Amino acid sequence: MLTSGGSCSDKEGIKLDLNSDGLSMAENESFNTKIIMAAADREQWYDGVQLPKIQDDYRLHLSCVRNIFDALVKRGLIVPDPYKKDNKVTSIQSPDTTPFNDNERSQILGIRLSNYESMVDYVCNYMRFSVEMLNIESIKKMLELNNAFSWNNLSQNSTRCNTRALAISLNELKSNADQLTVSMIKDNTLKTQNAMEEITKVLKDLAEFQRERYKLEIRKTILENSAFDKGKAYASTAGMVGEIRRLFPSCMPRRPMNAELINELSLEETAPNKEELQAALLAKIQVKVESTESKVQKVDIHAILMESLRLVGTTYDSYKVVLDKVIANHDVLQSGKKSFQEKLKKLLRNLFGLEEPSVDYEVVITDKKTETKKKETVHYKEFTENLLKRIKIYSAFAVKDSPGYTRISQQKDEAILDYLNKQLVENNHLFALIIALDEYFKNTANPADRTKIKGCSMELTTIKNIIVKANQQRSDYVAYAEEAEQMKKLGL
Repeated sequence: MLTSGGSCSDKEGIKLDLNSDGLSMAENESFNTKIIMAAADREQWYDGVQLPKIQDDYRLHLSCVRNIFDALVKRGLIVPDPYKKDNKVTSIQSPDTTPFNDNERSQILGIRLSNYESMVDYVCNYMRFSVEMLNIESIKKMLELNNAFSWNNLSQNSTRCNTRALAISLNELKSNADQLTVSMIKDNTLKTQNAMEEITKVLKDLAEFQRERYKLEIRKTILENSAFDKGKAYASTAGMVGEIRRLFPSCMPRRPMNAELINELSLEETAPNKEELQAALLAKIQVKVESTESKVQKVDIHAILMESLRLVGTTYDSYKVVLDKVIANHDVLQSGKKSFQEKLKKLLRNLFGLEEPSVDYEVVITDKKTETKKKETVHYKEFTENLLKRIKIYSAFAVKDSPGYTRISQQKDEAILDYLNKQLVENNHLFALIIALDEYFKNTANPADRTKIKGCSMELTTIKNIIVKANQQRSDYVAYAEEAEQMKKLGL
C-alpha cells in the first residue's frame, strides 16, 4: 500500500523510494550515460577526422614555410642557422621573440625561422595526433608555436618583432623578384594562413573538449563509484561539490583538483536550471554528421584534382635548387678527377668544337618498402636536361589561374588524373634517384673536396612533403568521384 511518505512497502517492510529526489537522481544518471556516450563519439571523431586533418594542415604549412624560407635564403635576405642540424628537438619550444635591431635581421630572423621550421617538422612527424596525447599543456605549446609568427597578419607595422622582420623581408623579396616568385610567395602565404586558421580553430575546440573530458572522468570514476553518496550529493550544489572533493584524492590521485570544473559539473547536476545546462552541454559535445549527399554536392571535385596537380607543380622551385647543386657537385667531382692529360684533352676538344664525352654515375637506389637495393646508371647530361625540362613544365601550372594551369584545367578529369598519376610515379622514382645521387657525390668526392659538396636534404624534404599532400588530394578526389558515381547510379 502507498504510505503518506511517498514510498511503497510490502509485508517484508522493503521500501521503494518514489519521491522527487529519487526521480531526480535517476534523471541525472540517465544524463550521465548520455554525455559519456556522446563524449566517446566526439573523441572518436577527433581521432578519425579532425586531428588527421589538422596534421595534414601542419604538413602543408611546413611545406609553405620551407618554400618561403628557401626563397629568402636564395635572395640573401636571411642566413640559415648554421647549427640547425646539431639541435635535437624532443619537445615543442617556441622561437625567441625578444626584440633585435634591423641590422641583425638577416641573421636573427634566419635562426628563428630555422628553429620554427624544426619545431613544425617535429609536430608533423614526431607527435601523435590523438585526443589522449594532445592534452591541455600540449595544446597550449602548439598554440604558442603557431603564434611565433602572425601568419594571418604579416604586417611591416606589427608590434611583434618576428612578424615585423618577416613581413619586411618578404616585401623586399617581392619587390626584386620575378612574377613567378612573387606568385609563389603570395600563394604559399595564403595557404599557410588558411591552414593556421583551421589548426587554431580545431586546437581551441579540442582544448575546450579536454575540459569536458576532465569532468567526464569525474562522472565515470566518482559519480558512478559505489562510495559516492548520491542522496547527499544530489540534494544541493554544495553537497555535490563536497562529495566530489571527498572522493577525489582516492578516485583520481594523479589528477590536480580543478575547483572551477568541479563547480561547473555540480551545477549541471543540481542547479535549478540544470535541464538547460545539460541540454547545452549535450549539444556542444554531440557530433553533427553531415549527410554524404550534401557533402558530395558541396565539394568541387575538379578543384581538388587540380589542386593535387598544382601541388606537384610547386616542386619546381625545389627541383631548381637540386639541379644547381647537382651541377655544382658534378663539377667538383670532375675537377677532382682531371689530370694534366685530361685537362689537355678538354682544351683540344674546345679548340675543335668537339662534344664532351658522356659522364655516367653508378648509384644505388634503396626501395623503402622492401629495403632492397638495386644499381642504376645515371646519365648525367640526360638527367640534367630532363630535370630542367620538368622544372619548366611544372612552373607553368604551379600558380593557380596562370595560363598553363587554366589550359590543363579545361581538359577532362580523366585525362588530368592520368597525367597526375604519371607525374606522381615519376616523382617517386626521381626522388629516390636524387637521394642516391646525393649519397654518391658525398661518398665519392676526394676528402679534400667533400666540404664543397652541397647536400640536397632540405629540398628533398620539401619535395617529399609536397608529394605526400598531392597524394592525399588525389585520394580525396578519387573517393569523392566514386561517391558521386555511386549516387548517380542510384539515381540520387
